Amino acid sequence: MITKKVNLSDYNAEEIPNGEDFKIGIVCAEWNAEITNALLEGAYDTLVAHGVKESNIKVEHVPGSYELSTGSDFMLTYTNVDAVIAIGCVIQGDTRHFDFICEAVSQGLTNVSINHHKPVIFTLLTTNDMQQALDRCGGKHGNKGVEGAVTALKMVALKKKLSKLI
Repeated sequence: MITKKVNLSDYNAEEIPNGEDFKIGIVCAEWNAEITNALLEGAYDTLVAHGVKESNIKVEHVPGSYELSTGSDFMLTYTNVDAVIAIGCVIQGDTRHFDFICEAVSQGLTNVSINHHKPVIFTLLTTNDMQQALDRCGGKHGNKGVEGAVTALKMVALKKKLSKLI
């Protein structure tokens, strides 16, 4: 959980693996596009900054955050990516819809990751209001897309390292 003192874009670049040989998929929700496109930009730029070739980054869009699980499953089934960064934004409203969507996405992405034995990175903003979302997609708390890219790079490197032990 983010606290007000954490910047999602802060990380030690020396601790990030070089992604030169990595293939990363990004599945981005169209709903709340102002937010999700900023998260996508943060993720994409961070991947490139750490050596991932632009030709090895596959970006696909889905209508909303609920569809991130299926989109991630499609990405892992029909492409040769090493990991998927699932980007979305759900903002609390007046009904319980928020709770159902957030729970379904978190469980769905976990299941996709386990079923494919590949990292699926949860880069879903779940905020109380639009300002909190803006603060986390390049505002005062940084960009969660950057955090998602860093996590993807670390997880792909971990899998490659451990798979050599078999």
